[in-house]
Amino acid sequence: MKDRARRADAAAPLAGAAAVRTTARAPRPYPSSPGSGPAPGGDGPDGRVTVVVITHDRRPEVLRTLSALRDLPERPHVIVTDNASGDGTAAAVARDFPEVELLRPALNLGAVGRNLAVARVRTPYVAFCDDDTRWEPGSLRLAADLLDRRPALAAVTARIVVQPSGEEDPVVAELRDSPLSGPAWLPGPALGSFLAAATVMRTDAFVEAGGFHPGLWLGGEEELLATDLQRRGWWLSYVPGLTIHHHASTVRDSTARRVLGLRNTLWFTWLRRPLVPALRRTCHLARTVPRDLASARAFGRALAGLPWVLRQRDPVPPWLEARLALLERSRRTSTARRYVG
Repeated sequence: MKDRARRADAAAPLAGAAAVRTTARAPRPYPSSPGSGPAPGGDGPDGRVTVVVITHDRRPEVLRTLSALRDLPERPHVIVTDNASGDGTAAAVARDFPEVELLRPALNLGAVGRNLAVARVRTPYVAFCDDDTRWEPGSLRLAADLLDRRPALAAVTARIVVQPSGEEDPVVAELRDSPLSGPAWLPGPALGSFLAAATVMRTDAFVEAGGFHPGLWLGGEEELLATDLQRRGWWLSYVPGLTIHHHASTVRDSTARRVLGLRNTLWFTWLRRPLVPALRRTCHLARTVPRDLASARAFGRALAGLPWVLRQRDPVPPWLEARLALLERSRRTSTARRYVG
């Protein structure tokens, strides 16, 4: 394992960019060790995991999510970053959930809102949760148990169930059938990335890797962080025994999400992939994405950001590039990763 020196603050790239107001109780201290929470298999409150939620202009969804989190037997501390909502979200959260720690940046920080929240976390593990997802009772405890026993494991990603149908999200097949190999002690298939809405992560690992990159904002932002974690010797795993339920929000712009996702895929490619694979990946995307205005916008935005991307470019070593290439080939047939909408 490489050095474990902790970075000062995962939110540092945005220092001074947005004033942040906070409400509710102060963060709790770390336990004396990762295993100092309740004994595995218990059913009472569990102080090892903090849940982090980001939201923007989706008041009904986030209130439903917070209600479900409040009812969990683990009774986790919850931190909400309201990304400058204009629909009264922050006031509603403060009124209905006074026990929740509420952060209110002046700007919509996207995924970096999670960085602000993690900077307040004082538990060994952090569970990410979107404003339209909810953790199944017992999953946070099991995740903490698994991480307690595996000090080189950075994150565990849960099985995602779509509501109200009760069907598995199509991405679950991709997680379950991951082509990557890993050590025998992993609790499930080795992963090359994770889904922020369905993952419990070791807090120190998140901070060490720098959190979510502010340049990507939102949309596929997990891939860069996952790659940087692996580069530092951490492992990621899918665990089907963990479950999160997804009540897909009706107030989402699928086209805007596609533009951001494709732009960020291109930026990640040029930030971390070696030259030849980066060129190959870019050409493949140019050939295979829909030939429409959304794709043109995505490529245009990616090109506009190329100067900062090239300044921060830091290609991965060959062993990690081999894993990225294997994932890329596998994802080309995935029904869960289509740049459409």
